[in-house]
Amino acid sequence: MSLTAFRGTQIFDGETLHDGCALLLRDGCCEGIVTTADLPDGCDTHHLDGGVISPGFVDLQVNGGGGVMLNDDPSVETLEVMAKAHRSLGVAGFLPTLITDTRVRSQAAIGAVAEAINEGVEGIMGLHLEGPHLSVARKGAHDGDLIRPMDDADLAMLLDAAKRLPNVKMTVAPESVTEAQVAAMAEAGVIVSLGHTDADFDTCQRWIDAGATCVTHLYNAMSQLGNREPGCLGATLSNGAVSAGLIADGIHVHPAAIKTALSAKQGPGQIFLVSDAMAVAGSDATEFTLNNRQILRRDGRLTLADGTLAGADLDLAQAVRVLVQQVDVDLAQALAMATTIPAGLLRDDQGLGRFTKGKKIRPVWLDRALYLRDLP
Repeated sequence: MSLTAFRGTQIFDGETLHDGCALLLRDGCCEGIVTTADLPDGCDTHHLDGGVISPGFVDLQVNGGGGVMLNDDPSVETLEVMAKAHRSLGVAGFLPTLITDTRVRSQAAIGAVAEAINEGVEGIMGLHLEGPHLSVARKGAHDGDLIRPMDDADLAMLLDAAKRLPNVKMTVAPESVTEAQVAAMAEAGVIVSLGHTDADFDTCQRWIDAGATCVTHLYNAMSQLGNREPGCLGATLSNGAVSAGLIADGIHVHPAAIKTALSAKQGPGQIFLVSDAMAVAGSDATEFTLNNRQILRRDGRLTLADGTLAGADLDLAQAVRVLVQQVDVDLAQALAMATTIPAGLLRDDQGLGRFTKGKKIRPVWLDRALYLRDLP
């Protein structure tokens, strides 16, 4: 069995940055990290020109890629296109994300993800349903006509999905789900995430106590931090029981606001990176449609015709660059926010997010400027 070594770069193992070391792979599996002085004889050694090798990224919010959207055609074919596009962007595992839609479309997405996993489509770790049980007041680019309260049939569908899929994440607003429904989902293993909500601080705290463990795209589409009403944002930062996804493109959230959130966040919950990627990810497309509405790609932004942000024109390598270069986040912490931290939120992380001996890995190489490069 062939042994390959990569050296000449820092190595991030999921927790720690290593200098003066080499990453060893044997037939695609991690063999370990050793000092360059301890490189085994006879291994195929590649000397890289600086930068950092990291575990492949883990993205818990991916709406589309490669020119397609999950909402348009929740099928294995769509998922294969998305997976290929995001592999090219350094993603080792992701949750395909269905934006607010009908129950029929949600059922189709559950079935498609189950079939894709059964067929071994690489990278698909489960499903994220972002809606339809949200707040119209904070709908963002979601179709308000499709937003509705959760009923018994919806809950039964989600509990069944939790049995069929390794990971199910559900973004909900307290305006459209009850504490009892949150508790039932959490007990079944669903990752319940608060988002697209105008709920006040106390309400969000109660829904967290009921079982919500995550918050969707921090700052965006939620009640904000005020001096007398801290809102969902304040509840997220002050409650260590929840983690939060962050769209770190410098557009959805100002770098100064990112720095403030990272300083204020109470643990053990942590902030992690998401791309909120749409159809244009991994493609040259300049526009696409969502629920029959045109989305435009201009100057790093995705917007509806009225200027409303509609997902992000972002990949996680870019998000890491924003954190390191604009927010002054330590490189190891920025990489953890794209790997270990999101993987740790999953019921089944499938061994991703870190380098573990004997586990199949898909490492990524970021050059000195933190741009993604192909490994030799």
